[in-house]
Amino acid sequence: MHTVLLDAFTSVGLPIICAILGILVGAAIIFFIPLFRKQRANNSAKKIIRDAEIKAEHITKNAQLDGKQAVIEMKQEANKEIQERKQEVSAMENKLSQREQTIDKRDAALIQKENSLDEKNENLNRRLKEVDKKEAALQSKIDSIIEELEKVAQMSTQEAKDELFARVESKISKEIAAYIKNKEDEAKETADEKAKELLGLALSRYAQDTVTERTVSVVALPNDEMKGRIIGREGRNIRSLEQLLGVDLIIDDTPEVITVSSFNPIRREIARMSLEALIKDGRIQPGRIEEIVEQCKKEVENTIHKTGQDVAFKLGLPRINRELLDYVGRLRYRTSYGQNALDHSIEVAYLCGIMAAELGLDQNLAKRAGLLHDIGKAADFEVDGSHVEIGVRLAKKYGEPDVVVNSIESHHGDVEPKYIIANLVQAADTLSAARPGARSEILENYIKRIEQLEEICKSYDGVYQCFAMQSGRELRVMVVPEKVDDIGAFKLAREIRERIENEMTYPGQIKVSVIREYRAVETAK
Repeated sequence: MHTVLLDAFTSVGLPIICAILGILVGAAIIFFIPLFRKQRANNSAKKIIRDAEIKAEHITKNAQLDGKQAVIEMKQEANKEIQERKQEVSAMENKLSQREQTIDKRDAALIQKENSLDEKNENLNRRLKEVDKKEAALQSKIDSIIEELEKVAQMSTQEAKDELFARVESKISKEIAAYIKNKEDEAKETADEKAKELLGLALSRYAQDTVTERTVSVVALPNDEMKGRIIGREGRNIRSLEQLLGVDLIIDDTPEVITVSSFNPIRREIARMSLEALIKDGRIQPGRIEEIVEQCKKEVENTIHKTGQDVAFKLGLPRINRELLDYVGRLRYRTSYGQNALDHSIEVAYLCGIMAAELGLDQNLAKRAGLLHDIGKAADFEVDGSHVEIGVRLAKKYGEPDVVVNSIESHHGDVEPKYIIANLVQAADTLSAARPGARSEILENYIKRIEQLEEICKSYDGVYQCFAMQSGRELRVMVVPEKVDDIGAFKLAREIRERIENEMTYPGQIKVSVIREYRAVETAK
């Protein structure tokens, strides 16, 4: 029975007991482990605190030692700086004492100099007084001598001064005139040589036939019967022609010729072409006249434009305004003193280009100025004003450079030239206009110019005779030798030249020669 109970207890109760024991052991472990951990943590914290306190104590001791060391070092540096300042102050005191000694020495020297200057001033004052006395005595002696000289010479002091100044002025004026003459001769020799070289080179490189253009358009007729056909029934044809063309048709007794008269050369050219076309066509009536005139106008306009382009291409001038080229082409029908204006402008352009190249200037700009210098003549028969004023307005309107504008306004001397190229245009214009055969001049103008030259010469005192020679290109003046000496002849030539330049307008140059001839004549008996 007991055995059975024991076995039953053993089989059932033992595991329960083990479980309970396990639970108790686990609970004990769970309860005591935090206590152990807490105890362990408290021990670690106490150890850390002790270590921290030891480190803090060490740090405090080290800080105290470092502070004491820093205080000691700062005291040493302060003492050192104080010592250096004391040395600097002592050095400054030494310098100041030395300067004071030097100033004292200078003061003593200045006092000595002031004393010596005072003595010298006193000596100078005494000498000045003595000089004043001597000057007064000398002046009285000079006055007495002057009075004696005036009595002897029978001339006052002022008269003597005037005489002396007159002699000096006469001598100096002669010397100045001689000096000016020598310098002008030297300058002329140099300038003449250079000018001859440039112009000779320019002329050798550019040659052009001498052509004289007719200023009146004449249309040849196949027979006199054609005059009646041109006049038409009751003059209707000629009235239609004159109205459309803006010209006057002169039909006189001259056989087989009709004269076209107009101040406008382009209209005159259109009229000439229209008449020739009508005569060739044979159908002369108002309707046909209107057609022919319109065709001739277009043909002339095309010719004008093409001429302007050809001239620009021939001279190698780029970027010229199209409308300005039309004005250049219109110069083809314009003449001046019988010289064709376009040919003259092209010639001036070539000469300007050659001279500019020799002088190292812009050759294209010089050609441009030479070509456009007379552009105003292309419109002076339509616009009020001189051809110079019109040319300046056209050049400014179409944006030409200042050099070209100045060359246009100065080529006749109306404005002072500002550029070397403007001077070249003047020279080339004069050369082109003055060469033999270039222009035909009106006889009345020629005679007036000769008379004006002679009147200018005869207005001077001492002129005996004057002669205008070589068509007014040379002026020879004969003077009375008793009234005009050699230097006076030189001065007279200059004055005559200046008056001619200021008062007259003439092509080319005028050479003024003053001739003074003195003859000593004796008769042996």
